Amino acid sequence: MTNDELSNDEGITKSQCPKKKYDLEERTALFGEQVVRFARKIPESSITRSLINQLIRAATSVGANYCEADDAFSKKEFIYKIATCRKEAKETKHWLRMIIIAYPRLIDEAQQHKREAQELNLIFSSIVNKTRKGRK
Repeated sequence: MTNDELSNDEGITKSQCPKKKYDLEERTALFGEQVVRFARKIPESSITRSLINQLIRAATSVGANYCEADDAFSKKEFIYKIATCRKEAKETKHWLRMIIIAYPRLIDEAQQHKREAQELNLIFSSIVNKTRKGRK
């Protein structure tokens, strides 16, 4: 009997069970979308204008660089693009911090985005570290 033929208590085989897929490409795209929606809530002023632009660039760059990493031609290119994802996630946290100072009314939502940026940063750090160890 193969693993796919093994069944659980309800008689459903493993191959019939829905698979949970952890899709980092989708997660980073959603992160960018959520930050864009958040940025629309910030009133534009001489102070917030550049902060909003920087925030959107950094947050949407996470997903764009992940897509590039996913299509990398070499391990070296993959590590470089994943490290860029990590850098952009960290930069997103910085711009969210500045926006909290400029427009404190959105602190709760900004903190949520900062947490997701931190989680992404940790995920990308782990990927870089594990990939580098595999190179040696």
